[in-house]
Amino acid sequence: MKAVVFDQHGGPEVLHHSEVPEPELTPNEVIVKVRAAACNFNDIWARRGLPGMKVILPHVSGSDVAGEVVAVGSEVGQGDRATGFNNLPIKVGDEVVVHCGLSCRVCEACTRGDEFFCKQFKIWGFQTGPLDGGHAEYIRIPAANLLPKPKNLSWEAAASIPLVLVTVWRMLVTRARIRPNDSVLIWGAAGGLGSMAVQIARLFNAHPIAVIGSSKKEEFVRCLGAEHVIDRSRESVPEAVKRITDRRGVDIVFEHTGAETWQDGVQSLRWGGTLVTCGATTGFIGQTDIRFLWNKQMNLLGSHLGNKGELIDAMKFVESGHIRPVVHRTLPLRDAAEAQRIMENAEVQGKLVLVP
Repeated sequence: MKAVVFDQHGGPEVLHHSEVPEPELTPNEVIVKVRAAACNFNDIWARRGLPGMKVILPHVSGSDVAGEVVAVGSEVGQGDRATGFNNLPIKVGDEVVVHCGLSCRVCEACTRGDEFFCKQFKIWGFQTGPLDGGHAEYIRIPAANLLPKPKNLSWEAAASIPLVLVTVWRMLVTRARIRPNDSVLIWGAAGGLGSMAVQIARLFNAHPIAVIGSSKKEEFVRCLGAEHVIDRSRESVPEAVKRITDRRGVDIVFEHTGAETWQDGVQSLRWGGTLVTCGATTGFIGQTDIRFLWNKQMNLLGSHLGNKGELIDAMKFVESGHIRPVVHRTLPLRDAAEAQRIMENAEVQGKLVLVP
């Protein structure tokens, strides 16, 4: 089969659209024919290489897939109806999307729903391998990691949503405990995570304040539901927040960009406010004046990929139309390098999707 592979770290030029062996079926897994696969920034992190994390080479990235089940392992559905849908085992022909969090499913952390604390936890398509990700024509995945594809979505739209949706849901709903009337400062509001954050803030009757890097993205984030827009290339974000909130500050800062935005995010919080972060695309070191932390009694929260239960909860609002996928552009699988260049240049509004 064809897949996008790299066997050394570097720029987008290390990605190759190549022949690789088809995945072999195991008893508790299924084979899915990929109809569409989304791009995420962890694809870039894996390709560049991350300090302290071994990327298994040769590597196929891709943590978001929508596709059709073409083979089912012998143990799937045997005494474990949790691996199916509506109390029925998964079967050939089912249209599915992937929850990309892999864990043992039996340890104390997994059984209380904290699978990201499992010692075996990995993000599929990022920390797995060799040749084990979604940017391919076929994938092998544990049956427990599948959800039904929402019937109201195209393949491309369905592929674009699981990772960013469950990540943002955990950040805002589970960790930051968003409430009606909260003001939410959203960094990178036009990107994959940010476009979900704006919509989830509106879903909870909160007030999204979108931060963008270019005025070209203003109309896009306003169409998603942003009440206020700050173009950080034109004005200071903390000063704009003071103006918008009448000097109070925001209740929640939605942070995922890291060193470049960290101090401005902390400075924008109200007394007793919460900053929640899941990433650091601009650098890993964020300096904080600790006097502000204790004096303003701020909450600084880390967050990770959400669990499957959180994804199921969030998907209900996708199926009802209250949250919509945002696909910026669809490209052929062989153009994965171009997709990564677009993301690195911050030219994307929503998500990029690859089609085999």
